[in-house]
This record gives sequence, structure tokens and C-alpha cells, in this order.
Amino acid sequence: MFNPNLNIMKTKMKSLLLLPFFALLMLTSCQEEIVEVTDPNETEALVADSPLTSLISSAARMDGSFDNIIDKASCLSIELPVTVVVNGLEITIDSKEDYKVIEAIFNEFEEDDDHLEIIFPITIITENHDDIVINNANELKEFVDDCKGENEEDEDIECIDFKYPISFSIYNGEFEVIDVISVENDRELYKFIKRVKNSEFLASLNFPVTMVLADGSEKVVNNNEELQNTIEDAKDACDEDDDNDYGDDDFTKERLDEYLQICPWVVHEFKRNEDNLNEEYREYAIQFKEDGVVKVRARNGDLLTGTWSTRVTDRGALIKLEFDTLVDFTLEWFVYDIEYGTIKLYQEGGNRIILKKNCDVIVDHTKERIENFLQECLWRITRLSVDGTDNEKDYIGTPFKFFEDNVVKLRVKGEYIEGTYNVLAYNNEGFVLQINLENRPNLQLEWFVTFLQPGLIKLESLGNLENQMVLKRFCPDGDEDIDYINDVVIAGEWEVALYEDGDINKTEEYFMYTIDFLENGYIKVTDPNEGIIDGSWLAFRNEGLYFGMNYGIEPPFDALNHRWKILEITPNRIELKDLNANGEIERILVLEKKA
Repeated sequence: MFNPNLNIMKTKMKSLLLLPFFALLMLTSCQEEIVEVTDPNETEALVADSPLTSLISSAARMDGSFDNIIDKASCLSIELPVTVVVNGLEITIDSKEDYKVIEAIFNEFEEDDDHLEIIFPITIITENHDDIVINNANELKEFVDDCKGENEEDEDIECIDFKYPISFSIYNGEFEVIDVISVENDRELYKFIKRVKNSEFLASLNFPVTMVLADGSEKVVNNNEELQNTIEDAKDACDEDDDNDYGDDDFTKERLDEYLQICPWVVHEFKRNEDNLNEEYREYAIQFKEDGVVKVRARNGDLLTGTWSTRVTDRGALIKLEFDTLVDFTLEWFVYDIEYGTIKLYQEGGNRIILKKNCDVIVDHTKERIENFLQECLWRITRLSVDGTDNEKDYIGTPFKFFEDNVVKLRVKGEYIEGTYNVLAYNNEGFVLQINLENRPNLQLEWFVTFLQPGLIKLESLGNLENQMVLKRFCPDGDEDIDYINDVVIAGEWEVALYEDGDINKTEEYFMYTIDFLENGYIKVTDPNEGIIDGSWLAFRNEGLYFGMNYGIEPPFDALNHRWKILEITPNRIELKDLNANGEIERILVLEKKA
């Protein structure tokens, strides 16, 4: 995916999508020649005993608090898989998710004495990222005793991480770059900084570097001073959870209440009495209000109101939900895990909810809010299912624009089809979007607004919930990558240089066709007999850069109706790919500029 802040110099004819590839080439180690990466700067070199070097080392230390429910030590962790006996039940821990199984067993009965036994031998990983084989409980106890106690201050920094890979330049005595080392994880970084602290070589970090904060947000730093300040500001900004109770059962009631109210929450998983209810409740949006009122926006747009309260016991924190109609939610739930942006609830008998924080989702819909969202930028139809038929391909390259005066325009083949739209209240249950466009019957339904957040609107038609439409916002203004793509494709005529569908080369089907992409989104294709095939095109960003083309039903170009992911683009060549659900390339299309 492109960096949205990428500075594109069109006069130098840079290839946008090859930049990450060339960056990786620059990180390849080279022992026999000088590699020029950046101008060497002695002030940016890492000093063995400097505060910055120590901060980097601390941020790279292994944090062992995530498995304290097993080893009761935050300075080490146990390598998985490991077999343990929990209250007489032998289980094998294969992943971090399995720690929740132990917690669930411990929480099953309130009055019992919980006991966990480790089956040896095991391998532990120390905070210095060393692997050590442990053969019995006494050997493990020696290492545990060397760790700090619960919630005592230690050297590791857990509230900020590096986003890998990062790279370091290695200098000779004249401050010439003699090597570039790529670092892929905390272990490699810790070992590398240890050599710097031992004065084995001179090195500097290659900027910019992206840091990941505890709440999942990212910050780009551009030099040593910014990096040091960023780590120092963040190192105490979160709860490191260095206690022996798995998850955040030690949340105070005040902290839990504040955390629940900070943003809406969206249901990610739901299980009730062992029944998997994901299909029924996934994407339900929940908002905890300050006055003990909780509102739930159902997927069909219904707004349901109930009450919530919390309490903290010796067994941990609990959330009580009560609804008159939403009976599956009505229960007192244990908070068995809180991660940044995620809350996991549990109750015995096979009840589980996973909620994910989404500050953009709107629980309380209003007519004004929906209209304001619609009038922001353009909108793409990414899903349109009517009467069991998928129709979204008909709208590839054809964006919507909603205006203040209830006018809506759909760009088709470079021209705008004009119609009207209205946002109407429906029986005090929600809001309906009505779209009226001539010769577009699949759009002229009463669409109930079921999910609303900036950039995304989900709709279902009244009376038939199988009819669904999803709109995604498209804001091209100010996107330099999109501007560059647009400038390239309209600057001349193109031809199909390669079209491979799986293992079959179908390039010959497009011999002597000329493709002209016009600035207004119109595609004009001239066939060998001077006939015309026309269509629509649109370059857009969607977790990557895409190029949508729609040629209608005219062969052979109807096979190219697709939202293609851009693999490479230069002024004379565009390489596109079609990925399947597993991320594997199914088709490749290459367009080349005609001489």
C-alpha cells in the first residue's frame, strides 16, 4: 500500500509502485563496497552509553507479562507449545489465545482453589531474548525469583514499539557507510543495540521510522531527537499489566467505566449458551452512555435501549447489561481480557462477546448527520445485491455525488446522470435513503441505513434484507498518488501488452485495439475496424491503489470489467493484478503506451 504522504515528482517520471521494492534493495548487506544511503552525519550516530541507546534497548526488551498466568514472571516468557495441568485438566497451550482458556477454568467456580502445574521440560525466553531450557520447577523458580515483583518498575518499555522493518547504517572510521543492516523484530533490534553498547561498531538509524503507540496509533519520527522524545513521552503512558492476573481484571471500576464510554464498540464475535451467533449480531454497534443508559444499533438499523452497570469483585470486573428485547445481551459478563481497542466478555455456560472499539461508527443516526456524510466527497458502490443477484460490477468506475439540494449525480462514461435523493425518518426506527435515477431500477429502492461511519455507509432495502448496498467514500482531492495515476493514464493512448487469465495467455484477443482514457472518466476503445467500445474508469485508494474499468458487455473487453489492484505504474506502462480471496494472483493485465 502506498504511503499517502508520498511526494511524487512527476518531472522525474518516478515509478510509484517500485519505490518500496527499490527501498528493500537498498537494505541488502554489502561487505565489499561503500553503499550510499544517506549523507553520513556524525551527530546522528548512536553513542554506546547515550540515553537514546538505552531507550531503544529498553523498547526492544522481551515483555513477559502476557503469560504471567502460567509463570508469574514479567521478565520471562515460556516458549509455546507448553502443556499445563489446570485444576486437574491437562491442556496444551499453542497460542496466546489459549491463555484465556486457563482464565476461564479459573473463573468457572468462585469458591475453588485454583492450581496450575507445568509439564517440564520447557524453554523460557528471557528479557534479553535468550532461550534457556528448563527441566524442573526448581530451575524455573530461580529465574522467576530474579524478576521484579508484581507491578514493580522494570527496564522494559511496553507502551511503544518500532514498526518493522527498520534499518541501520554501519560506518567506518571516516564515517563512510560500509553496510546497511535490516532489523525485522525486537529480538534482532535488542541484539544489534547490545553490540552498539559494546562499541563493536558505529551505527545510525535510517529515518524516517514509524513508532506504534499503545493505543495502536502511529507516529513518524525523522531524527534521533524526535525518537528520544517520542519514547520518553510514551514509556509511562499505558498500564504495562505486570501483575500475575491474566488480562486486566485489576481494572478499577472508574477506569473501566471511563474506558467503556470513550467510544462506541462494535460486536466482532458473539456466543450465547454455546451457540455461535456471529451472523446475527456481528457489526451491532454499542454505545455506553454516562447516565447508565446503553444504546445498541442493530444491523437492520433498529436502535435498542437498555441499562449498564459495572462492579469489581475478587474474581475481576463485571459488566451487567439489561434489555427488554435484546435478551441475548442481557447478562452479567466477566471482563476476562482488555486489550487496546478490544474488550472480551465471558460468562460460564458458553457465553462470550468480543467488542472492538470504533470511534468513527455512529450509533445515534440523525437526518442531518447522514446528509452531511453523503455530501462529503464522492461515493463508490462496492456492493449491490438485489434479489439474489450481485450488481456491483455495473457500477465500476461510476462514482456518486450527493448535493445539498437533494440532487444526486452518477458519472457514467464521462457524463453525469442526474436524479434526486432523500433521507427520511422511518417509523421512529431509523432513516431511509431514497435514490431516484432514470433507468437505474436497482438503485430505486428504499434503503434503510444500517451502519454509518465516516467513509462507509451500509444499507438494506425495506421488506427484503437480502437486498444490500455498501457505499465507500472517495476523496481524490489532495491525494498525490491518485493525481499521478490520473496524469499518466490520460497522457496518450494505450494497448493491451499482456493479459493472462490463470495459466492462459489471452493477449492476442486484444491485438490492434487502442484504448484512450479521457479526463472525465470516459474510456474510448477503437477496434481494428474503427468501431468504438466505450466505458468508465476510476483510480482510487482502498488499502492500496486500484484502477477500476467497466467496458459494459462488449467482448473481449467485458472480461476486463474489474477493480484491478495496481502492481506498477510508470509513464509508459501500467501493470494490474486481480487477487483471489487468499491474496493469490489470478489474472494479470499489462497496458503499455502506444508509440
